[in-house]
Amino acid sequence: MSYHYHTNFSLKPQNPCKIIPTKNLHNSILISSYSLSQSKVHKTKILCSSSSTKKAQENNIFSSPNKELIRSSNSYSVEFKTKEGCKLGIAKYPDFVYDAEGGFGSGIGKHDLNGNILVEFDVGKLYIPPLTSGTTKFLGLPLPPFLRIDIVPLMFKGSIDEESGKVDLEFKAKFWFSIGTIYKAPPLLVSTILTSEESQGKLRKGRGQRMEKDGNCKLVGVATVEPIDDLFMNTFLGLPTECLAVMNATISV
Repeated sequence: MSYHYHTNFSLKPQNPCKIIPTKNLHNSILISSYSLSQSKVHKTKILCSSSSTKKAQENNIFSSPNKELIRSSNSYSVEFKTKEGCKLGIAKYPDFVYDAEGGFGSGIGKHDLNGNILVEFDVGKLYIPPLTSGTTKFLGLPLPPFLRIDIVPLMFKGSIDEESGKVDLEFKAKFWFSIGTIYKAPPLLVSTILTSEESQGKLRKGRGQRMEKDGNCKLVGVATVEPIDDLFMNTFLGLPTECLAVMNATISV
């Protein structure tokens, strides 16, 4: 065992040296102070645990306010409504003309450092009407009564520039094709950016319209549709292929 020799100065007769095992000082800080009182010199030892000092430093770090949490308190509601005059096209087939009147969603928005509105919609409450004989026409004729395409949103969020009217919303959804009760294909996964600008792929392209003062806008998005586990749908649609979504909407901020 190694030892640390510490001399204690005093005018009183006493042992000249005190032996302190160094292992007891392994994780400690020795702070010495000298004081002169009544012709006596005293040396005071204060032993402080280094682990306690570290913990105090950590408490100081976490006591600072979180700026992101403070900014989130400035969030507000944003509403999204779909309108008539929408379109859905896939592969090289003519577009479905689609009346999406009645679609509705709500979300939370807040301004970023550039002044844009960052918005995220609650997909659990986002409703987009299905493509049916009552809402959709193909080549000028209503869809057959037994054909139906349901849209189940998975993600809907992005940014809105109030000053310029530019809108970019990331949209992801499952499209379920069914024919009555006799056939229901696995869902087609569609992921795109619905934008007020131009969206272009290899087969499809579209141009949107920026949001006006009343919130009206036209959003377009081209997406690649990958094959699914269904030979009929893969062959009929020629998957993989592209699809185009054209959505007339009103955004209330």
